[in-house]
This record gives sequence, structure tokens and C-alpha cells, in this order.
Amino acid sequence: MKIRNSDNAGEKIELQMTPMIDIVFQLLVFFIMTFKIVSMEGDFNIRMPAAAPQAAPPEQMEFPPMKLYLSADANGTLTGIQLNESQPTSFQALNQEIQKLVGTDSGPGARETAEIEIGFDYDLRYEFVIGAVTAVSGTKTTSGDVVKLIEKIRFNTPENPNAGE
Repeated sequence: MKIRNSDNAGEKIELQMTPMIDIVFQLLVFFIMTFKIVSMEGDFNIRMPAAAPQAAPPEQMEFPPMKLYLSADANGTLTGIQLNESQPTSFQALNQEIQKLVGTDSGPGARETAEIEIGFDYDLRYEFVIGAVTAVSGTKTTSGDVVKLIEKIRFNTPENPNAGE
């Protein structure tokens, strides 16, 4: 190794460019050879047809919330059913009334927006509330298929008439 003396201050130092260029080319060749081209996952190159111009979507019928009230006697037996202004005599009649109001077709439609609010007397037995929910939520056809009617059901909390005593 040559040690420089301060008396050689006038000499020019030369950089050797050839070895530096060789190293750069070797690195370039190394990275090119080790580079893996990976195809995009899920890129199937599918050309979809252009969408047809859409007309305005059909307006859905929106039902106002229906109100169902079940009244009971002191023993908890069902004494009356009131659906809005009509008074069906049984849960079967209630189911038919709901079918008339919201329809029974199985496609999307106004039934999705229909909702019902069920209120009942405090003493009413639970089995009658379940019967009402069953009558308004759906029906079974003769072939065993279930037809959904109203899926949005809300309950009014009955007040205990004995709570103030």
C-alpha cells in the first residue's frame, strides 16, 4: 500500500471508472436475472358487455305502519282483534286481511316496506300474542312453502292496570 506524502500535493488522483462500470453492470444483470414476473391473482382478462341504459326504477309502494290491537278479558283470554279499522274474528281472518293488504307474491315489492305495530292488553296470555305474530308474519301454502308477509314487527308495551295501586 502506498502512503502519500504531503510533498506529492501537486499530483492528480485518478479514479478508475472501468471497474466501477463493471460492478454496476454486474448488479444490473443480477437484478434482471433474479426478477420474477408474477401474474396478478384473479386477473382473468374478462370483457363484460356494456350496461344497457336503465329506465327509472319502479316506485315501491310504501305502506303506512299498520296497527294491530289485541284485547283480553280478566282471565287473559282473547276477546277481540282490531287491525287498523277492521275487526277480524280470528287469526286466520287476520292472516287473510294481511294478505289482501300486502299481497302474497314471492318477489321483492311492497312487503319489504310494510311494518306493523302490535299492542295488547296487559292480561293477555302469551299464546295469543304468538298467534298474532304468526298470522301477520307469514303463511304456509298447501305445498308446504312459506310465504313471508310482514317482517318488521314492533310491540307496544302494555301498561299494568294494577301498577298504580
